[in-house]
Amino acid sequence: MRFLYLALFLLLFNCYESQRNCKDFKTGTFYSEVIIDDILYKSEFERSESLQVEIYNGKIDSSQLRWINDCEVIFKTINPKNMAEEKDIHLKILTTTDSSYTFEYSYVGETKKQKGTAYKVE
Repeated sequence: MRFLYLALFLLLFNCYESQRNCKDFKTGTFYSEVIIDDILYKSEFERSESLQVEIYNGKIDSSQLRWINDCEVIFKTINPKNMAEEKDIHLKILTTTDSSYTFEYSYVGETKKQKGTAYKVE
């Protein structure tokens, strides 16, 4: 009998798939939180299908968007002011809820990734 319970548990556990309704987050107004070296960074942004305008520390930054699929996007800074801003950023939505998503991002071609959460405002 224990084998049956164990088999049912494993079957249910293996069938669990985290929710990813990425299309719900391709456009809208959001704020995000990222923790890097125990420091919380917050930003606000508005996103259309092809453009994202972000406000961070009172500065506005705009990026062109190229969606790879519904859950992955490449950001290209429109007017880069330094070498770091010239690098494209790859963002992947990992999980979603009804009003937020967890993501990871990195510079294109680099292996070090950071994670964060974005919350839909409207």
